[in-house]
Amino acid sequence: MSYSTGQVLFFTSVLLMFPGTYLSSESNSASVNSGHVATNGLPFPWSKLRLPNYIIPVHYHLLLHPNLTTLTFNGSVKIEIDVKNNTNWVVLHSKALEITAADVLDESEAPLFDKALPVLEYPPHEQIAIFSPQILTSGEKYFLYLEFTAALGKGFYGFYKSSYKTPDGETRFLASTHFEPTSARMAFPCFDEPIFKANYSVRIRRGPFHVALSNMPIEQTVELANGLLEDRFEASVQMSSYLVAFIVCDFRSVSRQTSTGIDVSVYAVPHKWHQTHYALEAAVNILEFYEKYFSIYYPLPKLDLIAIPDFQSGAMENWGLTTYRETSLLYDPDVSSASDKLWVTMVIGHELAHQWFGNLVTMEWWNDIWLNEGFARYMEFVSVQATYPQLKVEDYLLVTCFAAIGRDSLNSSRPISSSAENPTQIKEMFDTVSYDKGACILHMLRNFLTDDVFQSGIVRYLRKFKYRNAKNEDLWNSLVNTCSEEDFTSGEYCYSDKQATKNAYQFAGEHIDLKKMMNTWTLQKGVPLVTVKHKGNKLYIEQERFLKTIQPGDPMWHSLQTGYLWHIPLTYKTSHSSTETRHILETKSDMLVLNQDVDWVKFNTDMNGYYIINYDTKGWNALIELLGVNHTALSFKDRADLIHNAFQLVTAGRLTLDRALDLITYLKSETHNVPLLQGIGYLEYFYKMMQKRNVYDVTQNLKIYILEYFRDMIEKQTWSNEGTVSDRRMRSELLSLACDLGFAPCLEKARYFYHSWVKANGTISLPTDVMETIYMVGAQDDSGWNYLLEKYRVSMSASEKSKILAALASNRDSSKLLRLLELGMEGSVIRTQDLSALIYYVARNPSGHFLSWNFVKKNWNELVEKFQLGSFSIRNILIGTTGQFSSKEELADIKDFFDSIRDQSSQLRVTQVALENVEKNILWMERNLEALRNWLQRMLD
Repeated sequence: MSYSTGQVLFFTSVLLMFPGTYLSSESNSASVNSGHVATNGLPFPWSKLRLPNYIIPVHYHLLLHPNLTTLTFNGSVKIEIDVKNNTNWVVLHSKALEITAADVLDESEAPLFDKALPVLEYPPHEQIAIFSPQILTSGEKYFLYLEFTAALGKGFYGFYKSSYKTPDGETRFLASTHFEPTSARMAFPCFDEPIFKANYSVRIRRGPFHVALSNMPIEQTVELANGLLEDRFEASVQMSSYLVAFIVCDFRSVSRQTSTGIDVSVYAVPHKWHQTHYALEAAVNILEFYEKYFSIYYPLPKLDLIAIPDFQSGAMENWGLTTYRETSLLYDPDVSSASDKLWVTMVIGHELAHQWFGNLVTMEWWNDIWLNEGFARYMEFVSVQATYPQLKVEDYLLVTCFAAIGRDSLNSSRPISSSAENPTQIKEMFDTVSYDKGACILHMLRNFLTDDVFQSGIVRYLRKFKYRNAKNEDLWNSLVNTCSEEDFTSGEYCYSDKQATKNAYQFAGEHIDLKKMMNTWTLQKGVPLVTVKHKGNKLYIEQERFLKTIQPGDPMWHSLQTGYLWHIPLTYKTSHSSTETRHILETKSDMLVLNQDVDWVKFNTDMNGYYIINYDTKGWNALIELLGVNHTALSFKDRADLIHNAFQLVTAGRLTLDRALDLITYLKSETHNVPLLQGIGYLEYFYKMMQKRNVYDVTQNLKIYILEYFRDMIEKQTWSNEGTVSDRRMRSELLSLACDLGFAPCLEKARYFYHSWVKANGTISLPTDVMETIYMVGAQDDSGWNYLLEKYRVSMSASEKSKILAALASNRDSSKLLRLLELGMEGSVIRTQDLSALIYYVARNPSGHFLSWNFVKKNWNELVEKFQLGSFSIRNILIGTTGQFSSKEELADIKDFFDSIRDQSSQLRVTQVALENVEKNILWMERNLEALRNWLQRMLD
């Protein structure tokens, strides 16, 4: 931002004329001398990261003109503001914008001063301050008017450029936005915090060959004198700045109307238009479901879904204009697998859930982002199960909760509701804890309250806080609100703290303080371990914090356990019960009395609860025996849960590896994909770890064991797209593993398909569920790798490109892997958006794990410049590369690198997660390598 000498002199004279200049009569930071210095050397009037709350934006009138030739944009914004306390200063957000004019206008929109006002900029807080020589009086109506210009962003935030190539090879540009969490300020000056909800009236200027999209429908298009068109959009509902969106492009769309009259459209680049039809069908079905489930109509007249060629995250829920990575929205039956279809459906379910959770009701601050993301993640499962039951989405809920527990059992985890102030900390909140753990505790809560009570509670929450902001406790207060149906339908909200006894839910006959209970899940980090000891007809239960890297005998153990207590809604079944029994564990220990002695007891029925269970020797023996003789006595969810529990306990040193391995020997009889893939997944993980550590004998024996033990199952798989979604997922996973382990019949079949495909120059269709496996086998020699790289260059399908990229990164030639990484950094052949995935693909390759880590270290500064510190891409790069290591030497190298970038690494929670992951791997090897070697020898003798 530039200033003339005259402006600086003018501003200095103003300060001398008004020595009592202040921000607000109630501000502790009232003095202009805040200790912060603006870019022009003058004192900046505000010292805090968060904006002052004495000026509230009411309505933005925003004009934007992106130039897709010069790749710049300019614009103006007129913000109606509500002044709560007398002040001379307006402080708001702006980042990388050149402010070319600034004025404060009165109620009639006349300037208060006859000269343009100077603007102070303080980049460390991404804030600007405008000084009004006339005091802005509380209760009066004012407008802040700003003009600005900037280059379209090169990355994935703010108002940024994207491009695509037509089938003829022509490069075309578009301009798109991504603002969450703190990047609206990169597109226009604004009060860029979720609490500052306002209306937006947007105007966009464009050429005649483009279309402009925003949150609302176009109200009017006006022809301008210079051949441009100006689209004027209807005024929006009240919403937070991070939900504003606008796009200028030349895309095509398909459209349909819902039963309630909402216009739904799906946009894509013109030559991928045919891949939009499934997304349109899914969006209409899911939107109609949500309107019924939430008992609140979608409040906008239209909903657009658009696939952006350059997009860092999976999707974004901008109100009325949801944006997606192409692989998250486009479905091509010729190349998209069953898993691809499920993914597209789930992402749409997630973003449409946000139209209520996040958009209609928004968290007050980013510390409670889980109220947005945890709900949206959970509603993926609820909505897709209701609208597309054949996709078996409930299978993936277990995997989601397993992933959450994996992160939450490290000491480097965090509470669901956590402090986050600066943009880097805020970006890190979009993680497994907010999304996956949030979804899992909501699932536990729904099971605890029953579906109907849960649904009515969240409807009450949405109705009470619509167009407003909410915090953690507001959800619990809404769920325990016991209004009569008459009060409820009339819009009354009758909750008060005095109603505590009236509002206490009953669970197994016990009165529960729901708010107190749920605070134990959201305000403290970690996952509980419940230990069960079975003696006669009594069950002795104890809870503690489950930690993988700290043992009960370690010096830190007691300090890391102190103060941790959960209110756990326990459920269990026994050999003599057909229904589950329930009990709330609110103390460290308790005793349950059974009606009779039983052969076995299984806690956490269907894994509906978010906790780990450990049994005594008698308990594990009984369950292992049960799985061996009659595994269907337990549901598939219970079987998967037992497998997960066992191996998590092994990692924590609480169960011997041979017991866990004995447990999964029953898998030869397993027919359900969830427990089967859970068990095989652990064996594959051990194989990869041994392979990377060059433990040759164990690696070979594991390969022999897996192929011998699961040979019949592998040979039953067909190379086709036939069967249910579960069948198809099983086929994809098993054949991929078999070929990776060098199973000759698998390699032979894959090569046959690959060579037939090459001979037809890629014009024949491969079975989509095994397409990636076929590509991986084909990519192992030079000619196949080079052919696939060229195919990657020209492919017009994002799904196909994703599969080819994973295959290219599986080649064992380090020079080829390095070439791929360099292409990813360069960004034209392999898009920058795919670089973090590529680095992970290379890292999981036994020939690439050191290569990828060294690449990250060498190119760290450029990677941060591309993706921003704290972004999920940076986190995935760090976890994906370091997670492959399991030796003390490798841990020391990681620590040395983090020390060398301390200014950045000290800001990141993910560095602690990465270090603890490696510590966990080291401990696993020390505890279990010999046990694994001995068990395999015993099984293969």
